[in-house]
Amino acid sequence: METSHGPVEPIVQIRDLTKIYRQGDIDVTALAGVSLDIAPGEFVVLMGPSGSGKSTLLHLLAGIDRATSGTVLVQGINIANLNESELAGWRNQNVGFVFQSFNLIPVLTAAENVELPLLLTALSRSERKAQVRTALELVGLGDRAHHRPDQLSGGQQQRVAIARAIATDPALLVADEPTGNLDAKSAADVLNLLQRLSREAGKTVIMVTHDPKAASYGTRSLHLEKGEVERDVRATSFTP
Repeated sequence: METSHGPVEPIVQIRDLTKIYRQGDIDVTALAGVSLDIAPGEFVVLMGPSGSGKSTLLHLLAGIDRATSGTVLVQGINIANLNESELAGWRNQNVGFVFQSFNLIPVLTAAENVELPLLLTALSRSERKAQVRTALELVGLGDRAHHRPDQLSGGQQQRVAIARAIATDPALLVADEPTGNLDAKSAADVLNLLQRLSREAGKTVIMVTHDPKAASYGTRSLHLEKGEVERDVRATSFTP
């Protein structure tokens, strides 16, 4: 991929990626030799029917699962070569996770939930507080820092989850059906936020969704069928 300034180095490079699960005596192929590049700042949407391999692909490039064969390079690092503790450290520094269920801790405030991944870093308490404040302001919830999850709407809870995901300033933001539990307006708010993080903050966003309306927020859609990429469609307006 090129811009007016020359070629853009991919942030993610996937080559011949295969994932086979063992179910009893049967091997189930979830991914079958997928290869693709993702540029920095892209908002990539993974679509396809259940069992097509989209969540498996998301988990492999985020370091949640390991491939049977093939390579996953993120910023030039082959994450398949990392041991479990190295992989955990790499994930905490480089990947922000947003799921369909918000996974917030009920007894903690919004700020305390956002601070959780920062407790694993070498930041001082004041540095952590500053990053929490910045993350909550980015998602439009600077005035809700001291509210607990049960004092927030579903859409606000998901935005807190996004603030937590970006608190460590990760290179990748991965989202698995992030609007699945939200009403239409809250879903649009969350999708606009993810789009803004891609466009304005330069985050590389990779999102799994079944919803074509949600997919329209992305800059690129990958349609998977039976573990293979059937279609790779770029939005014409995207310039990295």
